[in-house]
Amino acid sequence: MKIIQAIITTTSILLLTGCAWVKPTPEGEKVRVLDADEVTSCKELGTTNVSLIDKIAGINRNAEKVQKELETLARTSAAKIGGDTVVADSPVEDGQQRFIVYRCVGVTK
Repeated sequence: MKIIQAIITTTSILLLTGCAWVKPTPEGEKVRVLDADEVTSCKELGTTNVSLIDKIAGINRNAEKVQKELETLARTSAAKIGGDTVVADSPVEDGQQRFIVYRCVGVTK
């Protein structure tokens, strides 16, 4: 009986780690994720530090999904301060990442 319960618990955890927990806001969907060399003509607005849970019951979540969800959080945050573009400014570490927020559309330099 304990083996069956352990299998069910483990399966549930593994299924949950595959789900996307972070959903984009309508405003955040309009924000782009670019590389630093693509924002040379943009105006820097600030930074945002985003974080989420990257482990469940000691099991690491899929690194690619964690990265995408951090980008989604950064996009939502950027939209709140008037940004339309974000650039990763640090690697993902312990479910955290820093992004620089830019406004690129309509900016003239």
